[in-house]
Amino acid sequence: MEEERPLPQRHKHYDRRLFLAKSLTFCAGTILGFNFLSRAEAKETIFYPIVNPPLQACPAAPSPARIALIIDDIGSSVSRARAFLALGIPITFAILPQLEYSVPLAGEIHSMGHEIMLHQPMEPYSSEIDPGPGAVYVAYNAPEIEEVVENNLSQIPQATGVNNHMGSRFTSYSSKVAPALKIIKQKNLFFVDSLTTCHSKAYKLAKRLHMRAAPRNVFLDHEPGLPAIRLQLAHLKHHALTYGAAIGIGHPHITTLAALHEFKWAMEEEGSVLELVPVSHLL
Repeated sequence: MEEERPLPQRHKHYDRRLFLAKSLTFCAGTILGFNFLSRAEAKETIFYPIVNPPLQACPAAPSPARIALIIDDIGSSVSRARAFLALGIPITFAILPQLEYSVPLAGEIHSMGHEIMLHQPMEPYSSEIDPGPGAVYVAYNAPEIEEVVENNLSQIPQATGVNNHMGSRFTSYSSKVAPALKIIKQKNLFFVDSLTTCHSKAYKLAKRLHMRAAPRNVFLDHEPGLPAIRLQLAHLKHHALTYGAAIGIGHPHITTLAALHEFKWAMEEEGSVLELVPVSHLL
């Protein structure tokens, strides 16, 4: 009978880290009190996980390839935001307006050197889904849309950009997106189209307005299970290595936190193949 051989040291190291990640998942749920039913985290039903080609701003693949991670839906929980801050990696935090902790978290996250965006709520296809306070709707006229967006931005002066929260219906109308982009451009901010629908006009319109803009490439956690998020991160990595850059959008779920811990460790072991950067570095 063949003698059993010990696993290579690298595998032992990874198993230990995987154990720690799983422990983090359990502890975060019990200590931080994550609540997946928060209204601020309601999701639309239509998602398009991977977008090709990714970024017009990357004509040649840089070395290393660059990845920007955006964590949406910040503002309803301090503990969730701090858990992602504790990862110690560049993350762009997209903050929902007019929530209990929106303003103090914007200050805290900015003071730690992270990039901040306004996560502007926009009308979804389903009238049964509430995009939350500070939303813009197709029924609004241009001055109303401009006023809402400007008011939301005034509450988060640290924001250097904007992306849409929901908005599958709203972003399908160029005439409605235009007033929102007008305010964003006037303040010299960039725009990331979350692409909650393939009918979105937002990114192409932003480019026609000569704004710094990009579409997201991969949704990390539409399926919030850990195996599914690992797969999406693998897609994100492949996208970055193929095109030179990629934008991934995730949400403050425990499983997303655990998967990003694993992703960070894997990047450290691989060396300089990938680089995590704020999303503005890709525009």
